[in-house]
Amino acid sequence: FLAPKTASVNWQSKQNKAAHHTSDYSSTEVILRRGQAFTITLSFRTNIQSGDNFTFIASTGPSPAESYETKVIINPSEDCSSGWSAMQDSSEPGCMTFTISSPANAVIGRYKLILQISSGKKISSTLLGQFVLLFNPWCPNDDVYMANEKERQEYILNDSGIIFQGLEKYIQQEAWNYGQFEEDILDISLTILDRSLNHRQDPATDVSNRNNPIYVSRVISAMVNSNDEKGVVQGKWNGKYCSGTNPLQWSGSVSILRKWFRGRYKPVRYGQCWVFAGVMCTVLRCLGIPTRVITNFNSAHDTNINLSIDKYIDTSGKTLYLNEDSVWNFHVWNESWFIRRDLGSFYDGWQVLDATPQERSKGIFQCGPASTRAIKEGDVNLDYDSSFVFAEVNADYVTWICYSNKRKERIYSDTRKIGKLISTKAVGTKSRMDVTDNYKYPEGSLKERQVYKKALRLLGVRSTGRRTKIRRHSQRYSVAQRRRVTESARKPNISGKFVLNASPVIGQDVLLTLALRNLISDFKTIKIKLRASAILYTRKPKAEILQWSRFIKLGPEEVKGISFKISYSQYKNSLRDDRKILVTAVCEAKQEASLLVEKDIILQDPFITIKVLGSTVVHKAINVQVTFTNPLSEVVTDCVLRVEGSGLLKEQLKINVARMAPMESSTVQFEIIPYKTGTRQLQVDLVCTHFSDIKGFVTLDVAPVQ
Repeated sequence: FLAPKTASVNWQSKQNKAAHHTSDYSSTEVILRRGQAFTITLSFRTNIQSGDNFTFIASTGPSPAESYETKVIINPSEDCSSGWSAMQDSSEPGCMTFTISSPANAVIGRYKLILQISSGKKISSTLLGQFVLLFNPWCPNDDVYMANEKERQEYILNDSGIIFQGLEKYIQQEAWNYGQFEEDILDISLTILDRSLNHRQDPATDVSNRNNPIYVSRVISAMVNSNDEKGVVQGKWNGKYCSGTNPLQWSGSVSILRKWFRGRYKPVRYGQCWVFAGVMCTVLRCLGIPTRVITNFNSAHDTNINLSIDKYIDTSGKTLYLNEDSVWNFHVWNESWFIRRDLGSFYDGWQVLDATPQERSKGIFQCGPASTRAIKEGDVNLDYDSSFVFAEVNADYVTWICYSNKRKERIYSDTRKIGKLISTKAVGTKSRMDVTDNYKYPEGSLKERQVYKKALRLLGVRSTGRRTKIRRHSQRYSVAQRRRVTESARKPNISGKFVLNASPVIGQDVLLTLALRNLISDFKTIKIKLRASAILYTRKPKAEILQWSRFIKLGPEEVKGISFKISYSQYKNSLRDDRKILVTAVCEAKQEASLLVEKDIILQDPFITIKVLGSTVVHKAINVQVTFTNPLSEVVTDCVLRVEGSGLLKEQLKINVARMAPMESSTVQFEIIPYKTGTRQLQVDLVCTHFSDIKGFVTLDVAPVQ
């Protein structure tokens, strides 16, 4: 009930938000960071008597208790064992100002603040209101403290970014709207914590653990996917998305999080790795944990953690699924910055987190935090999931041919293929920053081999004669045995590679040459079995596009090119929602080892251009012009242009593009009214059922009103 003396509370929201770096949140709530003081001013209807005593009570969670550090009693000018404190700053007739400080290890979340006034034997209580307390990278005593201001601007305050995709030799930039400060996103982020399995099982303990970024980030990694806890995003990788949204069509986290929240926590369909990573980056930045998005090219999915990816093909080059191991063209995860009190200071810094549901960790689809220092040093026995991440960037890649008589022949082994060009957006720019050195020593170096052997030892791989036994896992060939087999195995007497004769563009034929070289001085006849498949970025085939076989003759040390094409008519029905092709050729000569030649191809999109027609000023309308081209030699209909950008559009804008003739260019003009100043990212996405999305983005500098 309201105390008779208290008239009003001034939370000094503008000043407190500025001091706590929370001014960007689109919320009327008081949003603060822990380990830092904030100021409130109380007004009273009557004068305060000298004998009146003030006590503040701050509490969070459904069952606040001092023993859980979710309830604190703060007496002004007295030391509090909880680390909270309050000081009276100034006093005027009918008005008092207090500075309240929280400790750097306070539980984060939404708090109630109550004022108790005791006057003689009378005690009155007033609910002053609520505030949200977040992690504080600006506070040296906070576990998430980040010393570099430019990095804090990037990894906490930047609400847009770049996610790298594609191939090791063809890296693409994809813009992503994180939007952590947009309306409702803070509420949704806190709701995600409250919807977790941990919270439903033991809410009091769960809330008390929210002072620890290790705990909070791990919970978020489980909740961003829907596999165990009806979390935010449902994953799907089979290329059929008619009952939801194709993962390629998402351009940001805001619409996903709002859809989950407004849909009463029904998982949003569908996501793949970059979607999970983009959403988790939004939530963790929103809660105050410095976070970035990482892309690992040629990423291993080692299901039994034996540091070997064994791929099996038949004599035509078709992939055989004899195990669940795989190598993805790329995989996207997150890194968050905090110290590891559980492991020791050596493992402080960037921690890997992965919300993509690949393998269970302690019974739940979650991954991390795994210290990048632990991964680099091969400390695969340390929490959490460092062995799985180590395999993603370090596993060996072995390819086997399976013959009809069930004989298997190793035709390819590579200790350097996995974990290439590990990338993230650079601080302050749109360029790519390579962070591979954070994960491993240089490939082929003595130190790298020592770390690899250390990891094998810690994983329990031991030789048992001709076989290897992996403790707690299925039996497989040991890495040492595989290498001995490789050294003694027959090697092909021919070499080969695929060469693109022109840049592959969606809507056009793909022209290739298979160049073969005879490595010895004998004539030989080669049987070539060639196959082209539409694939997902996980390299899993979706559909066969082309298959043929032929014989060629090679003279001594001769080089010969076999040209062929994959016509648009052959691939158009298989690449409508993606644009990746895998071409393989198995080349056989009698009494010799087979040669496997592979090439991943991504069909390039036509350019999309974005023009901002004038200078951008906050709260003033500005026109934007987008021009794009139908890349096909046929009419396309029912296309939609989607536009979004934090600080520029509060909701995603959708514009129908009714019809485009073959190879026709079309221009769409629309209006935006920026509502935040500073550097902003406007993203456009042309969605069409006839071809995969065409995306583009432009950076705007929104000026304040003069």
